[in-house]
Amino acid sequence: MVLIRPLSLIFAIGLLYGCADTNAGRLAELGLGERLPGGDTTNTRLLGSNSYLLPASNLSIERQLEFYGGNGFFNQGWVEAPASTDARDGLGPLFNARSCSGCHFKDGKGEVPDENDEFFVGLLVRLHTFDDETLLPDSTYGGQIQDQSIPGVPKEAKVNVQWSINEGLYPDGKAYELREPSFTLSDFNYGVPSSSLILSPRLAPHMVGLGLLEAIPTSSLEDLSDPNDEDEDGISGRIHWVDTTQGVQAGRFGWRAESPTVKDQVASAFVGDMGLTTSLAPQDTCTDSQEECLDSPTGGEPEVSDRILGRVVTYSKTIAVPVRRNPEDAQVLRGKSLFKRVKCSTCHVPSYITGESDIAALSGQVIWPYTDLLLHDMGPDLADISANDHELIREWRTAPLWGIGMAKAVSEKIGYLHDGRARNIEEAILWHGGEAKESRDQFMHLSVSERAALVAFVSDL
Repeated sequence: MVLIRPLSLIFAIGLLYGCADTNAGRLAELGLGERLPGGDTTNTRLLGSNSYLLPASNLSIERQLEFYGGNGFFNQGWVEAPASTDARDGLGPLFNARSCSGCHFKDGKGEVPDENDEFFVGLLVRLHTFDDETLLPDSTYGGQIQDQSIPGVPKEAKVNVQWSINEGLYPDGKAYELREPSFTLSDFNYGVPSSSLILSPRLAPHMVGLGLLEAIPTSSLEDLSDPNDEDEDGISGRIHWVDTTQGVQAGRFGWRAESPTVKDQVASAFVGDMGLTTSLAPQDTCTDSQEECLDSPTGGEPEVSDRILGRVVTYSKTIAVPVRRNPEDAQVLRGKSLFKRVKCSTCHVPSYITGESDIAALSGQVIWPYTDLLLHDMGPDLADISANDHELIREWRTAPLWGIGMAKAVSEKIGYLHDGRARNIEEAILWHGGEAKESRDQFMHLSVSERAALVAFVSDL
């Protein structure tokens, strides 16, 4: 297998230079620098708390109208009126949020919960049981805890979190603190779940650039995939291949790359998070143990029409990535060099050229998402743990870093990593383990100013 790192670019750049080691400097010489991480789609007009709200800059008028139509449905609060013929009705019977924007406020990350929060809007808890080496949904509560419900249907359970602080020292003696969550369930309304239950908290990510990620050629991901670590660099990322009605496809979306397309991800969120059925997910998530849920009338079959689904998908695909603020700043450039030196870019692969998309504006764009979209073993500290403290699932998709520098401006009460434990970028780096342990250790051995520079670089993405 031939691996192309740190960049996975196709056709044009390779032909121009005749080699696979194309770097950011050469791209800059072509006018393809990193200031516009989403290429021609990049949002160069609106930053601050509204950084994620604009459509791709090169959309046609027709697509812009679809974008703003989808935005309306994305922000629409759905209601529990199952007997109505209004297409916006049909919430529940069990759900986590009443709108897409309930979890993705201003298209940003979900808010990290406090210990006394009644509902965890913006952070979901997925469920698994472990049976004969096979992961399955819980037979009583399904694949996700839904902590809200319509009248007459008991909610499933209450999600609780407790936060603890771990202290540590860098090799140079500088102290740091890491916040760690412990998630539990209580107030079960449908009986006791499996004794082998595994909880997997999932923080809602920010929404930028999804259609561009979908347009990255699968061949580029295959070039990066190295499940058996054949190049012996300690990194063994793999594609999460997903069976779909269109055949086996590479997963790209979700913390474990469970969804290969934006449409799949949107349909999954509709039914799992809001209890709204679509043509892709036509059944509510009620289990056989949840009689009130099963007996509740529907709001239509499906409750979300293909037209509305299509508008929300177009909206989700075309939210623009914000422009880089200081890509030529000396400290940021120093941090960029260190980012590569400590091998962060091995998994957070900087750049691609998109292939064909059903939305023409997304095709053929030079983009800088800083991800390989592959699953990597991130070590025991970030693993999902079963009820008997048995470490089970350690793999996570490499999160795209573009737009991360504006996340705090969009919503102050956020965190980083899959459960929001990291309060800042530095803490997120320090939690890396498994395949990323070497990079984390190298980061820890940098000087104070070098660590600050690397964080400054990531904060500018």
